[in-house]
Amino acid sequence: MIRDFTNYAANERTFLAWVRTGIAVVALGFVIERFNLFLIALASASGAAPAMHGFRQFATPSGRYGGMALVGAGVLMIVIATIRFLQTARLLEDGSDHPPRRIRTTLFALSAIVMGVAFFSGYLAIG
Repeated sequence: MIRDFTNYAANERTFLAWVRTGIAVVALGFVIERFNLFLIALASASGAAPAMHGFRQFATPSGRYGGMALVGAGVLMIVIATIRFLQTARLLEDGSDHPPRRIRTTLFALSAIVMGVAFFSGYLAIG
């Protein structure tokens, strides 16, 4: 039996939750960027259909660069989560008590990324 298995399992569950979140953010960024290209193609074909001319206003640089920013934020989330997972696993193997100083910094960074993604997603939904 592994000593303190519940701590190892909790560390792994937390890591996998952050990886799932990062993959979801990458997928959202990819969809936004590709949908923006679809709208640009649809707007360029508006010469044949005057009713499609309204799609040109939706194809903006914020969709293209915003999608790439979300992909980058998702990858950054996965990288930070991996580093944190490895640090925590190393601390668990050590067996001694450690101050939670590093945990606060990492959680603050990951929370800032998540909040940035949430605000940008809200911006795209409204605008």
